[in-house]
Amino acid sequence: MQRSRFTVAVPLEGDAVFLMNTLTDAEALVSPDVVALVDRVTSGSVEADQLRAEERDALAALEAHGFLTPGTEADAARLEAHFAAFRDDSTELRVTVLTTLQCNFACDYCIQGDHGDHNAHAARMSVETAARVADWIERRLDAVSPERLVVTFFGGEPLLNLPAVYTLAERLWTATRARGVTQLLNIITNGLLLSPEVVDRLAPLGLNGVKVTLDGDRATHDRMRPLRGRQGTFDRIIRNIAAVADRCRITIGGNFDAESAASFPALLDFLAAQDFAPSIAKVSFKPVIGRQTAPAAPATPRRLTLTPVDADGRPIGGACATASGPGFAAGGRSPSPCDSCHFVDEALDGLRRDIKRRGFPTPDGLHMGPCEIHKRHAYTIGPTGDLYACPGFAGEAAMTTGHIAREAAAATAAAFERLEAWKRCGDCSFVPVCAGGCTVAAHHELGDMHAPACHKASLESALVAHALEVAAQQKGAAS
Repeated sequence: MQRSRFTVAVPLEGDAVFLMNTLTDAEALVSPDVVALVDRVTSGSVEADQLRAEERDALAALEAHGFLTPGTEADAARLEAHFAAFRDDSTELRVTVLTTLQCNFACDYCIQGDHGDHNAHAARMSVETAARVADWIERRLDAVSPERLVVTFFGGEPLLNLPAVYTLAERLWTATRARGVTQLLNIITNGLLLSPEVVDRLAPLGLNGVKVTLDGDRATHDRMRPLRGRQGTFDRIIRNIAAVADRCRITIGGNFDAESAASFPALLDFLAAQDFAPSIAKVSFKPVIGRQTAPAAPATPRRLTLTPVDADGRPIGGACATASGPGFAAGGRSPSPCDSCHFVDEALDGLRRDIKRRGFPTPDGLHMGPCEIHKRHAYTIGPTGDLYACPGFAGEAAMTTGHIAREAAAATAAAFERLEAWKRCGDCSFVPVCAGGCTVAAHHELGDMHAPACHKASLESALVAHALEVAAQQKGAAS
């Protein structure tokens, strides 16, 4: 018997050690004596018949929760089974639909959106295509027989194409009702077109929640996410949130850079003072990062490359990468890893503490689980019906895995089936959580989607913060 490679330990003040197994999600606060006992058993310096009864009981409890394992082969087998179960899980059919690649914002850090004549060239789903998408999803419902259908409307700005949204929501509601399947709808939006009319239309069809992006306090957000004429958008978005907060769950997302990060505490104070604050289900911020297409001069603002462009700089497709992750759990599960990944470690800890101090829930950056790209029954559908393994690849012709009306692109689909970046991660304890990191980041930043995109430091930081929080809760419960 030895310590599992997935068991991590955080020494705490007050003669306690926090243990967590990242594979089983088991957690425990134990004394240093228990850790010393595990080390003695692992090293082979003590035999089982030399242990006292209470020591054997402690070891049995640790083994039952996965903290101890018979050996490295057993750990490896459990990990393989963990990923196989995640990959083949059929309880949910998850579909992200990009209703349009058009956007009504002109974010400085994005080459997409309402810059120049880009929107004139951005794809938009027709009602006829939306009906064909619904037909395709119905076929997947029959093939998979899930308990839940989770549809996330994304873009571009999805609310710029409400006819496609309504067509899909209504058609799929009828299809799921006929099959005894629960339908959950998520919307990821910049919030400018969010209205009670939209929410009321979708609420009876299984609306699960709406995620809105705010990039700092009023002044910062209006600088980062203006309209084409540089008009601010913050006040209108806040009014829209207030108008629907009693009708649906709201998640607040946001993107920061080195200059704007300092404005987020003021945003949190503002949100906490709003009447709709109790309706905010989650708050999650992350930095503006992305690949550079060419070295930028020091004075040139960094622009997040979201989509391939043609020779004239016009976008030829691509999803918005500033608002990934719906922010809502389905069936009591954790939110998308997209809501937590790519944090800068120092900013991560500070922002999490700031969010929690204002009383808002936020992802802890640890209990994420592997990305949906590793799920066999998770799909992204572009505005013209192209299929992708993840919204981050939408618009890249070479990365399409098929089309709703054509056979799958066998070679590309097979490449995504073979994703196992975690097998290059050695004995890292966090593999069950991150599965080797974001595949899109590996593709864009490393040039190899099969390579690990490692953010171990961020996970270690999240672990320590979580351990301290659990210890504080235990202390409070005991007092």
